[in-house]
Order: sequence, then structure tokens, then C-alpha cells
Amino acid sequence: MLEKIQKLIEGPLKEKEINIVSVSFEEEDGVKNLMIVIDKMPYVDLDTCVEATHIINPILDEADLIEESYVLNVCSKGVDE
Repeated sequence: MLEKIQKLIEGPLKEKEINIVSVSFEEEDGVKNLMIVIDKMPYVDLDTCVEATHIINPILDEADLIEESYVLNVCSKGVDE
């Protein structure tokens, strides 16, 4: 499932020069999270995360690969990675 998600969103994100670092699906405190870590040169700011979220959401909604409820988290890889 995660590989399919990555393949679906990779092209549209690359058009905006946004790269996918990782895609994971985890449960924390009873909440399922789809975590998509992104990178962009020279850096990822809040606007980049919002832009990526607006690209990813409709793609995931249309593909309907995850049957259960989840929270989409799009974030930067951080400076240490």
C-alpha cells in the first residue's frame, strides 16, 4: 500500500520540485497516521507542507487505498537527516 501511495503522489510533487523522503503508516495513541516526509531545495517551510498536502489529499481520496480513518501528516525531513 505504501509503495502505491508513493508512486501515485511522486509525479505531481516532483512537478513542484518536492521530493518524497519517506511514507509510513503508524498508529499513535489510537490514531492512525499516514506520515509523508518531504524535502525541497533550498528548504521546506510551512507553505511547502501545505502545498504538498493540497496535492496529496485529492490523489489519496480518489485512489481510496486506505479503508480506515487516518490523519495525513506532511512534514519536513528536518535538518539532522
